[in-house]
Amino acid sequence: MTITPPALSVFETLESEVRSYCRGWPAVFDRAQGARLTDEDGHSYLDFFAGAGSLNYGHNNPVLKRALIDYIERDGITHGLDMATTAKRAFLETFQNVILRPRDLPYKVMFPGPTGTNAVESALKLARKVKGREAVVSFTNAFHGMSLGSLAVTGNAFKRAGAGVPLVHGTPMPFDNYFDGTVPDFLWFERLLEDQGSGLNKPAAVIVETVQGEGGINVARAEWLRALQELCHRQDMLLIVDDIQMGCGRTGGFFSFEEAGITPDIVTLSKSISGYGLPMSLCLFKPELDIWEPGEHNGTFRGNNPAFVTAAAALQAYWADGQMEKQTLARGEQIEQTLLAICAEESTAHFRGRGLVWGMEFEDPARASAVCARAFELGLLLETSGPQSEVVKLLPPLTITPEELDEGLRTLARSVRETA
Repeated sequence: MTITPPALSVFETLESEVRSYCRGWPAVFDRAQGARLTDEDGHSYLDFFAGAGSLNYGHNNPVLKRALIDYIERDGITHGLDMATTAKRAFLETFQNVILRPRDLPYKVMFPGPTGTNAVESALKLARKVKGREAVVSFTNAFHGMSLGSLAVTGNAFKRAGAGVPLVHGTPMPFDNYFDGTVPDFLWFERLLEDQGSGLNKPAAVIVETVQGEGGINVARAEWLRALQELCHRQDMLLIVDDIQMGCGRTGGFFSFEEAGITPDIVTLSKSISGYGLPMSLCLFKPELDIWEPGEHNGTFRGNNPAFVTAAAALQAYWADGQMEKQTLARGEQIEQTLLAICAEESTAHFRGRGLVWGMEFEDPARASAVCARAFELGLLLETSGPQSEVVKLLPPLTITPEELDEGLRTLARSVRETA
């Protein structure tokens, strides 16, 4: 497929230089359905990006679209702050019956502002309020958002530098396998906690991603996560799992921590919780932590009722019978077999992942960007991740067909060969 770069004059002259994804994908997209986008010139692209994980059920999913159209056509509430509405009630009841109760999770549900970083900010604020301490421990290569509190527990130096002010009260610790297995898990962390001369203030909480998406698809072992929960309980710290990108089925189970058999004190969700790409986020926490005063954390757009409608429809359509988890794991095996074959031919590449999130890392960091650029020319959307953008990140919709997945993987293999 030959793609002629479009005239991007208005984007280049009027829009800020901060834009990023459009630089790697120089097309003007016009329509999308399922796992495909179409630009205004009629070129089709297979999507292994899925709105950075916000479109787990694909673009314009027909089941969710129908529910949304019906709601809008009957003049359902659009903007509701934190008022009680029929759409919010339907979502809460569905979330409780389909997700929380079957997993024996006791969480209260908080609607912060509609972005993932706002869910993280509310989690950090609540942990500090509950424990009466300021320090929060995060992990190397973590990413938790672009607002100041979230940046303080983010590892990426480039993103942190954008804050323009000191980022305080966050302390990084080594993520799982940071030392390639040469150091016992949490040796440094526990030593600092127990040493009165370490200079580490007693943390209120620890925040962790079970799979670091932006950090390079770094997968924490189940035993590491269980040991982390035990350490938090022993040291009177809250455990926060940031499930914004890896939740809503991305790794198989609805929550990414299910495989480890842990129950975090606080969980953040966003991205695909609305199911349709509509802004929405949740902060979940154990009932005994619900010590908020009314209005202590609020936001004008926390009551996005159309998102409640599509979220409830997504849960009913995909999570009521347990089939989505099985399908995701099967698609993940399909990806794993292809990556095994690619890496057998490409000695400088290594891969890792879970469910339907995978990364292929190259020894030459520039190679990953070259692979993604070639893939775009061939009609496949891929992005990079990792501190040096050294990882090709695969994040297709959970609803992608085996045939579409195979097509995209063949394009990936070709892109790797042609950039060698």
